[in-house]
Amino acid sequence: MSTSVRSRYLIAYDITDDAKRTKLSKMLQDYGDRVQKSVFEADLTSQDIQAVMRKAAVYVGKEDSLRIYPMCANCRKGVHSLGQPLSSPTATFCIV
Repeated sequence: MSTSVRSRYLIAYDITDDAKRTKLSKMLQDYGDRVQKSVFEADLTSQDIQAVMRKAAVYVGKEDSLRIYPMCANCRKGVHSLGQPLSSPTATFCIV
């Protein structure tokens, strides 16, 4: 995967410490959209993923978890939701 190609990812975390959880969620807001209290959707490059993992490491203890799942286009089409709308699909840009 090229480092500049953006793909959609689901980021989920479970952090026991309130202060660390708050700091992690604020950091993740720089990368994507919150879709649930501990879940974000984000368009990331491989460099972004490395940055998220590096920055998140200070907040994730032995009893905690942070996971980043790829979301293929076909999988996103099959997402069902109630309540808050899903975040917008990956934008496509064409520079002429």
